[in-house]
Amino acid sequence: MMKSKFTGVQRRNLTGWLFLLPATILIFAMSFYPMVQALLLSFQTGVGNNLQWGGLSNYKRLLEDTVFTTSIKNNFFYLIIQVPVMLVLALILASLLNKKDLKCKGLFRTAIFLPCCTALVSYSIIFKTLFSYDGYVNTVLLNLGLIDSRINWLGQTGTAKIIIIIALIWRWTGYNMVFYLAGLQNIDDSLYEAARIDGAGPIKTFFSITVPLLRPTILLTTIMSINGTLQLFDESVNLTNGGPANSTLTMSHYIFKTSFEYNSQFGYAAAMSYVIFILVAILSFIQMKVGDKR
Repeated sequence: MMKSKFTGVQRRNLTGWLFLLPATILIFAMSFYPMVQALLLSFQTGVGNNLQWGGLSNYKRLLEDTVFTTSIKNNFFYLIIQVPVMLVLALILASLLNKKDLKCKGLFRTAIFLPCCTALVSYSIIFKTLFSYDGYVNTVLLNLGLIDSRINWLGQTGTAKIIIIIALIWRWTGYNMVFYLAGLQNIDDSLYEAARIDGAGPIKTFFSITVPLLRPTILLTTIMSINGTLQLFDESVNLTNGGPANSTLTMSHYIFKTSFEYNSQFGYAAAMSYVIFILVAILSFIQMKVGDKR
């Protein structure tokens, strides 16, 4: 009998790689190859398919593009306000819904999680209808006597941004709450019992036990939330269409407009997409360095 050329360990490794091969090929074809193509495209200028090598001209143009600068400021405005509020609210809700003596926990958890199951376009349209000039919110506020006349919520710079932030918090708080619930259920109850015996109150227990032990989960949700906010698209398109006067326009929305509305400037849009990629990478690196206390 012929002996096998591979040892047992080599055969197991080879089997593992064979199982991974289809997924690896798909990831390369659907993710890495388009990324390389987009990088090459970002160095080309022109309209439509009439492209030519332009070097760094697209990136130089970005420095002078006031609309792109406005879109970056809008993204960071949403990020600075919405992400902390959403994550703190998700952590508080997770702590409340993790109590063993709480009745109807399943109902409350489902109700808070359900918004993130709503389609992005659908929930944007719902908020647009609620906060329209003749919408339900204005009608209720008028009937209660809280306002004297209807407010154009989505037609004013300040209120339009606030509505987008409210919509984001409503949709994504339950999503992050699930991560915190999973982390809380891995914390041994004996730690909380010991804290109670030592006389620690709920607030001190929360900051001394819950938050430190949930640090990896908090780091994960922070990175995901920041990345998602920097790539914000649906709310800007469906709620305000970037208006009024580009005051709610996001980077992804501007890339879409540049690609499909402004004479198909694909090279310039690719350059903007790589700016987002670099911002996400830098912020993720900083968070990993700050959050990793090993």
